[in-house]
Amino acid sequence: MEKKYIVKLKMKEQKQLKNFVSKGKASARKLNRCRVLLLAHEGKTDQEICNILGIGLATAANIRRRYFQEGFSAALNEKPRSGAPKKFEGKTAAKITAIACSKPPEGRSRWSLRLLADRIVELEITDSIDYTSVDRILKKTNLSLT
Repeated sequence: MEKKYIVKLKMKEQKQLKNFVSKGKASARKLNRCRVLLLAHEGKTDQEICNILGIGLATAANIRRRYFQEGFSAALNEKPRSGAPKKFEGKTAAKITAIACSKPPEGRSRWSLRLLADRIVELEITDSIDYTSVDRILKKTNLSLT
């Protein structure tokens, strides 16, 4: 099979990659990307690179493609990841905090996390919430009950 994206590193890029690998101070993922680029420059196939480094075929192919299409820096560094959107912030978190600061229900001396979670759903602030999420929100405001 013919390689679609051929990696030809400049001398400066080779020195930089070898420097990263020899020092070993970068993240393991970045070190793997360095090694993939160096091996691809030597003419190794994606399958050979995978066998040498113990990585997936798609990983090697993606790094090679990114170098070819987007350049050295894009192949070497990860793009920022968005992560999951926050479910409870702003006004919702403020309402939860306000409930935690309010008087506990009749017969209770203080709020429990599970009790708070039940009250939040009861007041229809949200459809559902786990007590661990309540704890996380309260910890951000230094009101942890645990």
